[in-house]
Amino acid sequence: MPGRFFLTRPLRDVASALMADGLGVLAEPARANIAPGQEIVVYEAGVLKRMRWGILPVARVNARGRPVMETIVNARSETVFQKSAFEGVRRCVVPVDGWYEWTGEARKKTAWRIARKDGGVLFFAAIADTWHGPGGIVVDQVAPLTCEPNDDLRAIHHRMGVILAPDDIELWLNGAVEDVMPLMRPLGEGLLAIGPAEDVDWSAP
Repeated sequence: MPGRFFLTRPLRDVASALMADGLGVLAEPARANIAPGQEIVVYEAGVLKRMRWGILPVARVNARGRPVMETIVNARSETVFQKSAFEGVRRCVVPVDGWYEWTGEARKKTAWRIARKDGGVLFFAAIADTWHGPGGIVVDQVAPLTCEPNDDLRAIHHRMGVILAPDDIELWLNGAVEDVMPLMRPLGEGLLAIGPAEDVDWSAP
């Protein structure tokens, strides 16, 4: 659902695919291991920008009016438009080359690398929020959306990210809720290349 991302292609290629302004992120180096809590590249309002992966739900409450305490790394697409904790969030897209998942028991886990077979960019539907902290700190933060997995991924994880077709990005960003709900579905079968993740430095940022 994704556990970690990787984005190793030049960001100019990503900006070109989205017809986006780079806003100073185009010089960012290739990253083979992007973890929650780190900054990732996000497409919002026509530009690529950096946001922290994981929404700190400061001042957000659940349906019972209780504070949401845990950091939201991924959000369920089935309920994202219903939960009070997500009121007022913005829509955005996380472009990546792929992601990693793990299977197996603790200390014996197998890491899996997942990407498009055709080598194209993956566009994850996501929500964004802005945290205003003490001393004037302002942090843009993001959480990708998840859905049921397709048959290619079902043996690896019970969730997968919502992956948008390029032609659906504009609808996701600006469409009415009832119009974007049909986009909250797993990617079609046979489009992903899945194999063991080898030679990845898991300690590297």
